[in-house]
Amino acid sequence: MDPIAAPVYNHFVGEFVGTMLLIILGSGVVANVLLSKTKGHNGGLIVITFGWAMAVFVGVYSSTKLGGGGHLNPAVTIALAYLEKFPKENVSIFILAQFAGAIVGAIITWLAYRQHFAHTADGDLKLAVFSTGPAIRSAPHNILTETVGTFVLMLGALLFTDSAQSLGTLNALPVALLVLAIGLSLGGPTGYAINPARDLGPRIAHFILPIPQKRDSDWSYAWIPVVGPIVGAMLAAVVFKYFLS
Repeated sequence: MDPIAAPVYNHFVGEFVGTMLLIILGSGVVANVLLSKTKGHNGGLIVITFGWAMAVFVGVYSSTKLGGGGHLNPAVTIALAYLEKFPKENVSIFILAQFAGAIVGAIITWLAYRQHFAHTADGDLKLAVFSTGPAIRSAPHNILTETVGTFVLMLGALLFTDSAQSLGTLNALPVALLVLAIGLSLGGPTGYAINPARDLGPRIAHFILPIPQKRDSDWSYAWIPVVGPIVGAMLAAVVFKYFLS
């Protein structure tokens, strides 16, 4: 379905389903690696980064197929609107769908791994299934890392596609490979949220779900994976607009 011609309902459904699948598969691979008594326990960083890349592929492809834009990310949506590659009147519906899909996806992941959450004593590991956190806590450096990672994501996505508002099904694999590269190369300091909905949506789910022996949801850090990605995406949009387009 052409995302430009699709009605608002299809925009919402596409972004909702795409983001939901992104989180189910992305948070799911983290749960598989971190939680106790799973088949993938201690699988390591490579498994997580590859799983997230495939989650992006499935999410982007599914979103665009259903009439969304394949954004799955408020920072991407805002940057495309700034570039006038995406109708500004659709920004709010896309972002609402992204956050709603992220929350629902996180809840589904919890349901799938509910027994393993119960068998895991470490509250930090339980939180890590839902949201990112810094390896070394330093707000300026953590924001910088998220800014750089999202700058690379946004600039690459802009260079991959010439569509008016959609990343497109044909660009799902290149974007997924870009996310794999970002995770392997830039994921060490903060866990590469590079997406406000991906981090804040599941963090809200962690806060409301009845997870046994969970820790707090680390709200003092929660603003960084929101602000950093938006700044990074906007910087990429400015560079693309004035130097590369």
